[in-house]
Amino acid sequence: MDKIRTLLVDDEYLALKLLGEYSKNIPELEIVDRVKSPIKALDILNKQTVDLLFLDIQMPTLSGNNLLKTLKNPPLVIFTTAYSEYALEAFDLNAIDYLLKPFSFERFLQAVNKAKEQHYLRYQEKTSPAPAPIPSPNKDYFSVKADGKIVKVFFEDILFIEGLKEYVRLICKDQRLVTLESLKKLEEILPSEEFIRVHKSYIVARKRVKSLDGNMLEIGQHKIPISRSKKEEIVEWIFFQ
Repeated sequence: MDKIRTLLVDDEYLALKLLGEYSKNIPELEIVDRVKSPIKALDILNKQTVDLLFLDIQMPTLSGNNLLKTLKNPPLVIFTTAYSEYALEAFDLNAIDYLLKPFSFERFLQAVNKAKEQHYLRYQEKTSPAPAPIPSPNKDYFSVKADGKIVKVFFEDILFIEGLKEYVRLICKDQRLVTLESLKKLEEILPSEEFIRVHKSYIVARKRVKSLDGNMLEIGQHKIPISRSKKEEIVEWIFFQ
């Protein structure tokens, strides 16, 4: 598999320098360029193949969010910003992750690992399409293809499921799986009395939710965004029924 061609975009010199230094420690990343101007970034994206984009949100002339909206076929995106209030919009734009400045190398690495998973699955999709999940009527599990194997996923082990366009990430009690599948299909398989779609990109297990902070559900160390339009209904179902 080819290296992940990566573009760094941030109007702050120190932030751009830090991204570059962190990226040097990840052999899978190939830095295409590092730019301060969102207009220059657009020019690069239109002329070169870019697999992964580290993108600041607050920039002059064109914000990172609006830059992303102009792209017909955007690369994988990790937002970087000093402002936590943009997190929900970042999820709505299908960003892989949202790094809140200042962030550590460990946090940067977590985001890159997500990107590596998705990049690998895109590569797999081009070479060998994965089969649909195998529903198990009247059973307490379903099966998916992940990492070249067919894996049983038990309902009781699932914490939440994250939709990533043409594939999903299953976060379970003791494992994390990434498989080429749609969130919609898994939503049809999962028992509705135990799971709920809380956002266009997330399904959660009701019994795993511990608290609500603003528009974010908390499951262990994970924060899951919920739909603003359905917030009242979601909160009622998870916490009061």
